[in-house]
Amino acid sequence: MQEFDLFVIGAGSGGVRCARIAAQNGANVAIVERQHWGGTCVNLGCVPKKLMVYASEMGQSLKDAPSYGWDVHINGHDWAHFIEAKDKEIARLNGVYVSLLKRAGVTSFTGNARLKAGNIIEITPSPLEPDAPTLIVKAKKIVLATGSTPVRLDIPGAEHALVSDDVFSLKERPQHIAIIGSGYIGLEFASIFNNLGSDVELVYRQNLPLRGFDTDLREHMHALIDMKGIVQHVETTPKKIEKTDAGLELTLSTGKVLKVDAVLMATGRRPAIDELGLEEAGIETDKGAVKTDSSFATSVPSIYAIGDITNQYNLTPTAIAEGHLLAEALFNPQGRDWSFETTPKAVFFSPPMASVGLTEQEAVKQHDLEIYSSQFTPMAQTLPGRPGKTFMKLIVDARSGVLLGAHMIGPDAPEIIQMLAIAVTASLTKAELDRTLSLHPTSAEEFVTMRTPDRKVPRAKASTSSGEAP
Repeated sequence: MQEFDLFVIGAGSGGVRCARIAAQNGANVAIVERQHWGGTCVNLGCVPKKLMVYASEMGQSLKDAPSYGWDVHINGHDWAHFIEAKDKEIARLNGVYVSLLKRAGVTSFTGNARLKAGNIIEITPSPLEPDAPTLIVKAKKIVLATGSTPVRLDIPGAEHALVSDDVFSLKERPQHIAIIGSGYIGLEFASIFNNLGSDVELVYRQNLPLRGFDTDLREHMHALIDMKGIVQHVETTPKKIEKTDAGLELTLSTGKVLKVDAVLMATGRRPAIDELGLEEAGIETDKGAVKTDSSFATSVPSIYAIGDITNQYNLTPTAIAEGHLLAEALFNPQGRDWSFETTPKAVFFSPPMASVGLTEQEAVKQHDLEIYSSQFTPMAQTLPGRPGKTFMKLIVDARSGVLLGAHMIGPDAPEIIQMLAIAVTASLTKAELDRTLSLHPTSAEEFVTMRTPDRKVPRAKASTSSGEAP
């Protein structure tokens, strides 16, 4: 039986970072992956999704080109060609992850891992290597990093629907698609398919999309969705899906029936804990997620958990940071720290949206606020006359002047907010932003040229226009 200092289950972003850092600090480390080296982010999430965003936005650039003097002939989008190119890039990245682990001295296994005790793991064949032998290994420490998996609604005909994993291997682009859910996954795919020419219908139970984001941004996004021609069915739930000769029929709670080519359930993700043997190993869970303390320890002293399996931050950068912190804590304590509270977030809609820090609805519970905002037409849209405005918002503590949050919808929003995340994390003040000279002409300069607050909001008395939507 092979024995290791550390055994990581799941070779996604967090698991790979944890394994590499532990090995670099002298530990004898192994990792197991059942299906995709690099995990969800590389194979079925961030990376292929972003490539789809790029593909979809190329069309708009081509449409704008004549306004800038280019003679362009558009022959339509070749979905199959794009999928082939995307798959080649993902395969390259799979190889990069395998190489990173090898160079770090990590032993790699393929298969389904199951806990048999606090320090025993059984590895059985998986889709990645179906002919592999069954193995039993032993480890002093075990890290669970299996990520999350899409949620499929429990309604009649749910088996006919796609989930986000399925979209990346579609043979053809659906001409008419209904998307259930208005979180970042639903909105990103709605924008992608809309940009590529599909008719898109968005079904969600809230009155605004993107629950949890700042309400001003949610309202702005709602208007942008309408402007793009995406049909919104708000305060509505799906009741059933039926397969017909022509495609699918999605019946809504309003009684309306949508006749479409495809239905995508973008209704969230859940921790991937199935068949891990958690109960057998004595690991406690809470609402389907592995319970951990602040040091990533589970209820079993030798077993830890990081990333989406704990259902806390559920982002690639936070999983990577958790893996790094855990590996160092176990094998070479450094006192390193990251500010998880100011993790920036983005929605890669077209145009994209990004946020860092507190929303107005969160901040007003603890602070008197000054709210700064700006709206303008991006310069690139002026010659083609394309509609849509960039929206920016700063949330400032009225007493100290400390920047509490920054939010934006518009071209390059994620790139701009990433830099403002430094200011929010460092608790810089509005006065320090005001001292910063602008780089002109850019959209980003608006964040350092907003001088007068739109309004002042006393603690716990948010304005009606920016109150949290039900």
